[in-house]
Amino acid sequence: MSAIDDLPPLREVIRDHGLSALKSLGQNFLLDLNLTSRIARTAGRLEEMTVIEVGPGPGGLTRAILALGARKVVAVERDARCIAALGEVAARYPGRLEVVEGDALAIDHTSLVVPGERACIIANLPYNIATPLLVGWLSAEPWPPWYESLTLMFQREVAERIVAAPGTAHYGRLAVLAGWRGEARIAFDVPASAFVPPPKVTSSVVHLVPRPSPLPCPRPALERVTEAAFGQRRKMLRQSLKSLGVDTAGLLERAGIAPTERAEQVPVEGFVALANMWVAMRAEAAQAVSATNS
Repeated sequence: MSAIDDLPPLREVIRDHGLSALKSLGQNFLLDLNLTSRIARTAGRLEEMTVIEVGPGPGGLTRAILALGARKVVAVERDARCIAALGEVAARYPGRLEVVEGDALAIDHTSLVVPGERACIIANLPYNIATPLLVGWLSAEPWPPWYESLTLMFQREVAERIVAAPGTAHYGRLAVLAGWRGEARIAFDVPASAFVPPPKVTSSVVHLVPRPSPLPCPRPALERVTEAAFGQRRKMLRQSLKSLGVDTAGLLERAGIAPTERAEQVPVEGFVALANMWVAMRAEAAQAVSATNS
């Protein structure tokens, strides 16, 4: 019996079902149920909540979420070997665990939640798909999104990129997107020794709450501007933004940003201003061409 329910300890589950972690799937199983409970608690109160979990593996975090009272867990698992083990968890918590076998990158996660129901995402993400999944959730339209919070495990370096402040080495496109649409913090670190097999890096749990009203800005424009700026992050913006196809000096002046600034020095609101001005200048250019041709 485990510390949180009457199911077998995870080491027994892994042994009985032959669940050796696969590097190709980015698997690192977290076996300490006290630690999985801490991750689940980081998400806040789970009563009346539908929780989406990606990569449940043998079900350690799944069990912690259910034990803490989540109304329902929808677990997306690509590894067919794990389905039987998750079925045992579903039998222990009747009607509260739905297992979806498939690739999390190819699934429309909004389809897993009944419209109007409270939902959040809690996951020990497979490292090889963690960043694409996060970017997808932060790019949800319309906004505010269908989820109330994200509580996710990342490699420490990725976690630092998510929460990085301007002027720091880790500040980049991911920090701008996360800071624009949410408030993120690193809740705690998890040592490599907590996993089977142990990864070569420390991991971190990140908790992100969506901003109900981010600064107004077309998301594709913000992505394009940050791509240009951080694509040549060591250069001044007057040089790195030339690929945007507008008068760079005029763009920076209208956005209120010095041309000698570098991307890592510009706060989120500065990039929002740049994106909005870029959209405006392109529209003005298009109108000028139209007027000339008419």
